[in-house]
Amino acid sequence: MQVDTQTLMLIFFLLLLAVSIWKISAFLPNKPLADDDTAKESNEELLYLILKVIRGSNGKIGSYELFKQVQEDEDFDSKRFWRFNQNKVNQLLKSYYLQNEGINSIEDIYEASKA
Repeated sequence: MQVDTQTLMLIFFLLLLAVSIWKISAFLPNKPLADDDTAKESNEELLYLILKVIRGSNGKIGSYELFKQVQEDEDFDSKRFWRFNQNKVNQLLKSYYLQNEGINSIEDIYEASKA
């Protein structure tokens, strides 16, 4: 049985294509990283901590003090949220303001959490 050159080339091409796809798939992320703080779940956890600190401070807190107190909270995981900074607090607060109509400040968040 003779196999012509075109058939051999097609077989080798398909074989090497399968090997290449398999090798590339090893580098693609399949699961979230342990220290990924950009995921939705991580943002929800940080927002929970922010709301917890706001409730504990009776709403009399500024953005910078909020940042410091969240870092000092016992539930804050500094290894997971190693990129947590003042800007992240501001982003989460703005996101919360956009999601909740009528809330425009930290005091408003505290008043809404009391109700």
